[in-house]
Amino acid sequence: MLAVILFISFLILIFISVPIAFSLGISSIIYLLMADIPLSIVPQKMFAGLNSFVLLCIPGFILAGNLMNAGGITERIIGFTNNFVGHIRGGLGLANVGSSMGFAGISGTALADTASIGAVMIPAMKKEGYDADFSAAVTSSSSTVGPIIPPSLPMIIVGTLASVSIGDLFLAGAVPGVLLGLSLMAVTYVISVKRKYPKGKRQPIRVIAKSFTGAFWALLMTLVILFGILGGYFTPTEASIVAVVYALVVGMFVYKELKLKDLPKILLDSMVSTASIMFLVGFANLFGWILVSEQIPILVADGILGISENPIIVILLINLLLLFVGTFMETIAALVILFPVLLPVASSVGMDPVHFGVMMVLNLVIGLSTPPVGVCLFVASSIGKVSIGKTSKALLPFLGASLVVLLLVAFVPQITLFLPSLFK
Repeated sequence: MLAVILFISFLILIFISVPIAFSLGISSIIYLLMADIPLSIVPQKMFAGLNSFVLLCIPGFILAGNLMNAGGITERIIGFTNNFVGHIRGGLGLANVGSSMGFAGISGTALADTASIGAVMIPAMKKEGYDADFSAAVTSSSSTVGPIIPPSLPMIIVGTLASVSIGDLFLAGAVPGVLLGLSLMAVTYVISVKRKYPKGKRQPIRVIAKSFTGAFWALLMTLVILFGILGGYFTPTEASIVAVVYALVVGMFVYKELKLKDLPKILLDSMVSTASIMFLVGFANLFGWILVSEQIPILVADGILGISENPIIVILLINLLLLFVGTFMETIAALVILFPVLLPVASSVGMDPVHFGVMMVLNLVIGLSTPPVGVCLFVASSIGKVSIGKTSKALLPFLGASLVVLLLVAFVPQITLFLPSLFK
């Protein structure tokens, strides 16, 4: 009965637009009060959820991404991708997706991708004659590549929860991330040809090479982080600090667009973003502890395995559950709550924890572009000045492509595990 009250209060809070972190916290406190459990358990469980050395890399990667973005990275990545594919029909749409793939290696978050790329690309696409709903849909869907391609904040959370190598998770997300980006490019091209969207002028090789040189230092950061971790030169937490130093040097001395006067605002924005994520992780850990105490993980596992023990059916059921959860719950909160619940079920049908982690992250980030709580959908629609309904309709072909990639990742483990096994 108390578990039902927990879920009902949580859902009510979400649908009246209470932020997800506070929805988790308030519903948990309601449960504790009704169960007559001392509220001293709240700070204890929040601290337990945050007491991880690996989580220290989150503020580092957030700060590094903000520094690189303030240093002119967005314009350079967009410029390179537009010069490279802009001559193809629907070139600006393809450049939008390509920019998201490049920017993913810097920010690691979908929302940052939507806001940064969208602020430049959506107005430019509308000016060139692209429909506003299509422009917003391309931006929103392509931003989901951000949490898949390394470095990725959700992958860091998965590594913490599953006690698996974050380097392996970063590698495992690379191929699915590129595959997702290419599939979205294919959809963009087909729609652009059908609607006869414009194409730009083919740029000479020297212009493409020059724009690549401008974007090179930004794109190199991903390789520095990835190979530094895999080579054993530094831990993921140390890698985040290396990324900050690298971003400072590139922004100030290579691009020369990052100024000392910009640092206070960048630091403040990074602290706010970090605090919101940490609050989310802390309250989600409290919520997850209540679920465990109510034996919800056992009930979920028994329920899924009670339907079928066939691995294909079990994996499909897990995917359906995660897709549903992703439509109304923030990615990191869903990971903290559901990953420990579903990992034993996935393991029982032979899924590797790294494979399952990537599949779960991909599931949940697809929800970032779907109503009712798709934050990337909201941001892209706001920038494009188009209704959520129109953007959602325009998103359907991109959603279909994302689901095809999801099924490939779910049922072809080699797509995910190839790179980690190769480096081992």
